[in-house]
Amino acid sequence: MKLTLGFSPCPNDTFIFDALIHHKIDTEGLEFEVFYDDVETLNQKAFRGELDITKLSYHAFAYVTDKYVLLDSGSALGFGVGPLLISDQEISISDLEKGEIRNRNFEIKNPLIGIPGKYTTANFLLGLAFPEAANKQVLVFSDIEDAVLDGRIDIGLIIHENRFTYQDKGLKKIIDLGDYWEKRTGCAIPLGGIVANRNLPLDIQHKINRVLRKSVEFAFANPKSGLEFIRQHAQEMSEEVMYKHIELYVNQYSIELGEEGRKAINLMFDTALEKGIIPEVKDGIYLTD
Repeated sequence: MKLTLGFSPCPNDTFIFDALIHHKIDTEGLEFEVFYDDVETLNQKAFRGELDITKLSYHAFAYVTDKYVLLDSGSALGFGVGPLLISDQEISISDLEKGEIRNRNFEIKNPLIGIPGKYTTANFLLGLAFPEAANKQVLVFSDIEDAVLDGRIDIGLIIHENRFTYQDKGLKKIIDLGDYWEKRTGCAIPLGGIVANRNLPLDIQHKINRVLRKSVEFAFANPKSGLEFIRQHAQEMSEEVMYKHIELYVNQYSIELGEEGRKAINLMFDTALEKGIIPEVKDGIYLTD
């Protein structure tokens, strides 16, 4: 059986899926047609129900629980992994809360914030922390640092490996939105998950989950096995940065969500619903339910 599969070219995803798509494990008769896209493109594909299996933001998942069910393996949750707000100027949190940037040289009212996608978890956290920050421009996540440096945007909301590169470019952190979430909730941050199309037979959904778990476990047991595959998609990242990225986003929640992982996801959805950020989620969202 051949299934369509979408995930990002980021090291955490290629690390997780390497063994699965290259048959380093028993895939139980499953074959995969792979699509590599940034997370917001994957979110949009999920809205259209295009793929059998896909990575997507947890924020986006809230809008497609009628189409997709969450697998127990493959998720990116964690502590210290959140998105950062950055700028080329020193900006205080209090200024941002007032919706303006001031220093000795200039004043900007309603600063323009570059975000990696409307339905990313990063944008959800931005809206939670700064509900008045509504002047936003969607950019591919890897373009946000340069957009700040070029003056096309005033502030950038960065994710993924850009956590490791912004300081080298002279950019400055305003706030770590992951730290904001952790202090507010005490929970891990649900960033992205792997979902299966509900149109697939239930036994196939469970087979996908089993095979994915085996792929993650193989990657942990053989961390260098997929090095060339990871490097191929890593946009000229150094090996050190690639593995920092993997260590940050692939952990025990990637093997199995467990009680703590589900607690974090449920809390995110409850908070977002209370704030009117997402619609009511009516379907059972977990495959193992």
